[in-house]
Amino acid sequence: MQHNPVNSPNAASRRRVAFVLLPGFSMLAHAAALEPLQMANQLSGQMLYQTVTLSMDDESVRSGAQLSVLAQHTLASTPGPLDLLLVCAPTPLPYALPAKLNEWLRGYVGRGVMLGGLAGGTEVLARCGLLEGYRATLPWQRFDAFSQAYPRVTLSQQLFEIDRDRLSCAGGTAAMDMILTLIGQHHGARLAEQVSEQFVCDRIRLADERQHVPLRSRLGHAPQSLVDAVTLMEANIEEPLSTLELAEHLGISRRQLERLFKKYLQAVPSRYYLDLRLQEARKQLRESDLAVGDIAFATGFSSGAHFSTAYRHHFGMTPREERLN
Repeated sequence: MQHNPVNSPNAASRRRVAFVLLPGFSMLAHAAALEPLQMANQLSGQMLYQTVTLSMDDESVRSGAQLSVLAQHTLASTPGPLDLLLVCAPTPLPYALPAKLNEWLRGYVGRGVMLGGLAGGTEVLARCGLLEGYRATLPWQRFDAFSQAYPRVTLSQQLFEIDRDRLSCAGGTAAMDMILTLIGQHHGARLAEQVSEQFVCDRIRLADERQHVPLRSRLGHAPQSLVDAVTLMEANIEEPLSTLELAEHLGISRRQLERLFKKYLQAVPSRYYLDLRLQEARKQLRESDLAVGDIAFATGFSSGAHFSTAYRHHFGMTPREERLN
């Protein structure tokens, strides 16, 4: 008879998780990662996760909100082996890293320890050369600077990334989604859902969901006409406008609009528009109980069959499979 691992854990399955707090760290990101682990212990009635906070020295660490936290241990007195090590740091990272931190972090490479960064913690790992060849993410405000500084890191715009033995997230509440995903991987989806419910979360956001980046920040220094075109697209999901109609609304030629999209977004307007509609459809499939046919019409598709084909080509699965996933 097979037993649920949550109901019948053993000491060997207990995971030890360390949080390294650096000056200016986000209290929200730290709590969003720590609290779900504690709640998993409480709901399961078992010590599934043993957590510890670490600091550079014996002094308290002041957060970005100017609250001081006294860590349980220093790097030099880290108790026992670790399974997961998460670095909590501000973004942008406003100071040089001590050599001893670099050396200490690199000492865990190849020892079966997952290394992760919360918000600015991603930049800490990157500065230490611990993300080369990995996918990683961090708050969207740092995308451009990070990609230029660390070209050997595959930058992702998703909420969080779990790539082999490296983890990273956008900070804030994305840290909770990442940790809930880990809990689900370790002890089953039901426990992760129960933990999520305790924090009044409607659902656990998935790793493939992108960060919401304000339109002007997404388009950078693009001409206002391109910003206006994308704004029109986002406002007309249910009844899509043709490329010619978009151009007429903006008072430019269709060819000029196509050149703008190719130069700044590397896509033709119709393909970019389709992506917006399918992303909205995916959100509705995951977050609502609307029928698949209703979602198809709400995102501008004339038939369920057309919607299903476009969705499968874009995401590699049908809308119904998305619902079951």
